[in-house]
Amino acid sequence: MSRRPPLPKGKRKQKQKVLYRPVGLLLGMAAGAVASALFTQIWKVVGHGSDAPDALDEDRDWQEVLLAAALQGAVFAAVRAAVNRSGAVGVRRLTGTWPSGS
Repeated sequence: MSRRPPLPKGKRKQKQKVLYRPVGLLLGMAAGAVASALFTQIWKVVGHGSDAPDALDEDRDWQEVLLAAALQGAVFAAVRAAVNRSGAVGVRRLTGTWPSGS
C-alpha cells in the first residue's frame, strides 16, 4: 500500500480551515445558547428579577436599556471568546497545529 506525499504547508492550512469551519459554526451556535442563558441569569440579579428590557420598551428608562445592552454584549463577547479559544486548543490537541484565522 503506497502512502500519499504530505501536502504542502499552504494547502494543509487551507484544508484545515475548511475542515474547522463546520466545527466553528457548531461552536458558535453553542456559544450563543450558553451566552443567552447566562445573560438571562445575570439580568435576573441585576434587574431585580425583571426581564431584560428591549430598546423599544417605553416603560423602561434609558439607563436600564443601555445597561442591559452593554451587559449582554459583554457576556456574548466573553462566551464567544472562551468557546473559540477552547475550540482552537482542541484542534491543536487533535492535529498538532493551531487553526488559522478566517
